[in-house]
Amino acid sequence: MIGGAVARHLLGAGWQVTATGRRPRPVPSGARLLLADHDTLPTGAYDLVVDCACYTAAHARQVLPLMRDAGSAVMISSKAVYVDADGNHVNSPEPPRFDGPVTEEQPTLPPGDMDYDSAEGYGPNKVAAEQVLLDSGAPVTVLRPSKVHGAGANPPRTWWFLKRALDRRPYVLLAGGGRGVDHTSAAVNIAALVACVADRPGRRILNAADPDAPDGLTISRVIAGLAGHRWEEIAVPDDDEAGRHPWHRIPPIVLDMTAAGSLGYRPAGDFAATVTDEVEPLLRNRPDDPEGWFDYAAEDARARTGSGPGR
Repeated sequence: MIGGAVARHLLGAGWQVTATGRRPRPVPSGARLLLADHDTLPTGAYDLVVDCACYTAAHARQVLPLMRDAGSAVMISSKAVYVDADGNHVNSPEPPRFDGPVTEEQPTLPPGDMDYDSAEGYGPNKVAAEQVLLDSGAPVTVLRPSKVHGAGANPPRTWWFLKRALDRRPYVLLAGGGRGVDHTSAAVNIAALVACVADRPGRRILNAADPDAPDGLTISRVIAGLAGHRWEEIAVPDDDEAGRHPWHRIPPIVLDMTAAGSLGYRPAGDFAATVTDEVEPLLRNRPDDPEGWFDYAAEDARARTGSGPGR
C-alpha cells in the first residue's frame, strides 16, 4: 500500500522507479519490477532508496549498503515504537496515555529481536531497525506512520463502515459515542513526505500522519457519505465490542506533524480527501469480509438497548 503510493507519486514527479518484490506482481504503470527481497537486494547507486518492509535489525543491516550509496534513503517505521510514562504502547494490554500530540522526542520501546510478527515484538524490532540505520551515518529518514489507509489496503479498515453503509444499515453503533481517535495516515500523504525528504537528505525521524485526526464519528460520516447513505448513530460504552470500529482508541493517539512541516512538507489532503483512494475501488469490487466484523444480528439486539445518539 505505501510502496505503491510512493511509486505513483515519484513517477508523477518524473522519477524513474524500480519496485522490488519476492514474486511477479502488478506495479504502477511506468515502474520496473525487480524480483528481490532483503536477501537478494540489487547493487548500485540510486538517488533514493525507500524500504517499506524493514521490520528487524537484520533487515536494516541487509539494506544498509544500498542506503549508504544512495543520495537519500527512507525507512518506514511505525508509531508502535512510542511508549507513555508507564511504558505502555499501542500493542500492550494496557493502552498508552499520552499527554498530547506525540512528537518524535517521545520515548520509545527498548530494541528487541523477538518475533516481529507479534504484539510484543513488532515495536521493539522496529526500534532495533531504526537504530541500525540511524547509527550508521547513512542519509536515512525514518518515517513513523499511524493507522495507514489507501489503495490496496488489506484488509481495508474502511470496509468496517463502508459495508454497513452499502448494506443500508439504519444505524451504526459507535463505542464511546465515536470519540475515539487513532490518527490516520494516508498512503498518499506518506508518499508526499517521502518525496519531500528525497530532496532534503539527512539523518532524522519524522512522524507521518494526516493533517487532521478525525474521530470515529467523523470517519463514519465521511465513509457513509461516500456510499450515499445516512444512518442513526448509537453510542455504546467504550468496551462494547459491537461498536469498536478500527479507529476506536481512548485515550486518543495523535501524532505531532510540526517537524515534517518545518522541512517544507505539504500533505496531499486531509482524511476526507484522501480516503477516496481506498473507498472508490471498494465501491466497484467488494472485498472478502474480515472475520467477526459484521455480526448484524448481535448489533440489532444491542441497538435495542443502545444509550442514544453518537454525539
